[in-house]
Amino acid sequence: MGTTPKKYSKEFRERAVRLVSEARGEHPSEWATMCSVAERLGCTAETLRKWVRHSERQARSDGSPSAEQRVKELERENRELKRANEILRKASAYFAQAELDRRPR
Repeated sequence: MGTTPKKYSKEFRERAVRLVSEARGEHPSEWATMCSVAERLGCTAETLRKWVRHSERQARSDGSPSAEQRVKELERENRELKRANEILRKASAYFAQAELDRRPR
């Protein structure tokens, strides 16, 4: 039978992720760093890897939009600018025609 997963506190997970980020330069690869830190903390390297990836995803999503969101924003802005340019083009043509139609005095 399988073992039941351990429950780690949020503080423990944050500390583990911080330890991985601090020890990155001491090992040849990120996985080696995770294995080393996991061994010291008493959790598996795979669990630690998941925590690190989750932390990285949260850091990206906290302030910056995803690429998909950014594309949608840019497409919306592009549509608005095209509409504004069309309005300006028509207004310019209208006023140019009105200027030509004016009778000289």
